[in-house]
Amino acid sequence: MPAVTVQTTSANGIEIAYEAFGSPGDPPVLLVMGLGTQMLGWDDDFCQGIADRGHHVVRFDNRDVGLSTHFHDAPTPDPAGAMGGDVSSASYRLEDMADDAVGFLDALGLDSAHFVGVSMGGMIVQTVAIEHPDRVRSLVSIMSTTGNPEVGVATPAAVQALLKPAASSKEEMIDSTVDSFRVIGSPGFPFDEERLRTRAALSYDRAYDPAGLGRQLVGIFASGDRTPRLGGIAAPTLVIHGREDPLVSFSGGEATAAAIEGAELIAIDGMGHDLPREVWPRIIDGIVETVSRGEAAVPEGASQAS
Repeated sequence: MPAVTVQTTSANGIEIAYEAFGSPGDPPVLLVMGLGTQMLGWDDDFCQGIADRGHHVVRFDNRDVGLSTHFHDAPTPDPAGAMGGDVSSASYRLEDMADDAVGFLDALGLDSAHFVGVSMGGMIVQTVAIEHPDRVRSLVSIMSTTGNPEVGVATPAAVQALLKPAASSKEEMIDSTVDSFRVIGSPGFPFDEERLRTRAALSYDRAYDPAGLGRQLVGIFASGDRTPRLGGIAAPTLVIHGREDPLVSFSGGEATAAAIEGAELIAIDGMGHDLPREVWPRIIDGIVETVSRGEAAVPEGASQAS
């Protein structure tokens, strides 16, 4: 696989770090990662698998993770309070993160792109499609939900894994990551501890910022229920969700697909709140097919990445 290089650009008043795969002349696919997870959560081979199907794939670090801008001077986030309804500690909302993604398109010289989001990333791409429909050629929402607190409800064990105290060392952070994914991961597929440990170590070395995760989490709860506005999304949409997801239960995916007219739903048995290598072919096929539907509606001459 060709080597990828981290690049940075300014967008929506922040710096965004990103990497690209494939040819800039191919249809652009923007990958948006989930809560507290750096772009490394999109495995190199997964990205290349989409690029090899004739797409220009771009992954990036959201605000407050990785090498993108961190809001260190923001008020201390109160995730437990936010989960209980007090969102006064919010520094931003999903709409701001959606604006980051749209500003990122501008920086790349793109009129529009195909958006793929996982978990919080799914919430972000849904918000982009709501707030900036002309920028979205197609939409894939994976293991995400609508913002309705009655769907996608986490198990108590998954909530505990999410809200555990911050690690005090690299080794503790790696062990904590492994322990968390034993709770929220996919029970129907092999547990790849070595891959998790490698990614966690790389993430720690790039930027370990538990407060950033807290700010993102509070921002999710501050953003409310998108269900009424999801019905206005016209872009070709695919929803993918694991039936055994303990962090965002399967009902979140069902509700997302039901809210967006014409959305397709792929339910994956044995899949939890992660992306096991064994399901990549099915997910990549779904992304490629959705991109193809979106490309059919793209005006001739729409810009690609510069």
